[in-house]
Amino acid sequence: MKIFTGGCALALALSMSPAQAINQEIRAMFQPDPSQPGKNLFDNLTPNSGYCVAFPGKCADGKMFSIELPVRYSSNRALVPGDGVSLQVPADWRRLTITNQDTQETESVEVRITGIGSTYVLSDRVQELTGISNAAQAHDKLWRSETGWLYAPTPCVGSGLAGYSDTSYRFFWHTPVEASCTKNTVFRIPSMYFDKLDFSYELKTPNPLSMSSGLYTGSITYTMGPGGDFHMGYMMQPDDSQLTLDFVLDVQHTLKVDLPPGGDKVSLEPEGGWAPWIDSGRKPKRIFRDQPFYISASSRFKVMLLCNSLGGSSCALGSPSGDSTQVQVAMSLPAGIAGPSGGVVTRTPLLFNTWVGPFQPGLYVDRKPGAMHFELDPFAIEFLLRPGKNDRLRGNITIIWDSDV
Repeated sequence: MKIFTGGCALALALSMSPAQAINQEIRAMFQPDPSQPGKNLFDNLTPNSGYCVAFPGKCADGKMFSIELPVRYSSNRALVPGDGVSLQVPADWRRLTITNQDTQETESVEVRITGIGSTYVLSDRVQELTGISNAAQAHDKLWRSETGWLYAPTPCVGSGLAGYSDTSYRFFWHTPVEASCTKNTVFRIPSMYFDKLDFSYELKTPNPLSMSSGLYTGSITYTMGPGGDFHMGYMMQPDDSQLTLDFVLDVQHTLKVDLPPGGDKVSLEPEGGWAPWIDSGRKPKRIFRDQPFYISASSRFKVMLLCNSLGGSSCALGSPSGDSTQVQVAMSLPAGIAGPSGGVVTRTPLLFNTWVGPFQPGLYVDRKPGAMHFELDPFAIEFLLRPGKNDRLRGNITIIWDSDV
């Protein structure tokens, strides 16, 4: 690739404007995906600029993202033969805290810089600096390695990205470790600058399945300039002294419970129906109903009963004649959702006016079957099924599901 930006000489002012700070937002989001129930990663929504726009396939393969910033590093003196232009970036993982703006819960994010690039711009045509008429060869011979900036010095790794004109050279280097990568000059360069700062990065985000819904925000600040986090050489001064990455992680969970048609009306009966009791007076051992439901959940939740109670943790059923009894309520959940103790959820008791949980999906559960279990205890059966007794007991039970644990 060959990029022409004109052959006019550039006069560079060596005076520096007051240093500023620059902010860049990094935004990511999690939404459960029915086609990938095991997915527990955030999608990075930050638009790529710079390297990953030029080479989207390479970035996708390496799960990399890149940002180009309007930051200029300018030389504060002439570069003489033997001067080293050393690039170093924060390639090691660094951790920051993000906070849910509603619940104030905190999580950790890690970020590292995996590559650095720019376009260096020379004060004079490279042919005039080196005495070599071919611009590509002149750019190579300008530096001691005689390979130009397409080939990164160790420990950096070249990316294959390069473009040049008579006065400029575009490059991008991968930075597998946090160390200086140095090019040494062979010829005198009156002045030069790096036009814009192009960097790639990787993220380690928390498991969104264990996070509450909402926006999590946090920041990390890097220094720019000689000896700083983003170092482009000791004679290269940036026009911004700090770079702050502002993270916004958006967690959008699903919690939905569906009942089959008629599922809001529950009739408790003996197994096999009432015929054995009516026909032969054989008292049933159980009076119950297992009511199915379908749940979609991607984050932890809790459950509570609201109902008429006789003062305990159970719900009451009553009749116009004044009879009353208690009904026990329990819940079973589909595989993939763990209970408070970490095990499977099978007939976990639910309590009046008391939250039970948390229940934690290990993956996105999409419309999987569970059941609510309603049952009279043996004492209630003995009390209600007295000879000559004919009655109907009713009650309302509200089950609340809340993802805000």
